[in-house]
Amino acid sequence: MAPIWLKQTPKGMMLSLHCQPGAKQTKVLGLHDDCLKIALQAPPIENKANALLVAWLSKQLRVPQKQIQFISGQNSRKKRLEIQGDIGAEQIIQTLMPD
Repeated sequence: MAPIWLKQTPKGMMLSLHCQPGAKQTKVLGLHDDCLKIALQAPPIENKANALLVAWLSKQLRVPQKQIQFISGQNSRKKRLEIQGDIGAEQIIQTLMPD
């Protein structure tokens, strides 16, 4: 069963994230409420943290950045993103939650 922060959508998978900008390095910190918590090594100004998040997810999940779309939360720590295309929950879980 998929974790609470990951949901199947008609176009792919939706991630519920809690982002912490201004961190020393970009990495998954674990769970926060019903979200996957990610530290971002970018300041929360001029969309830098969002751009880093999309670039980082793209690299980790090996999908083009254009397949990662914001659903909500561009100006908030709580974000929902959709990874479009042929990507499964298992691949996302194994990549982002290696424990």
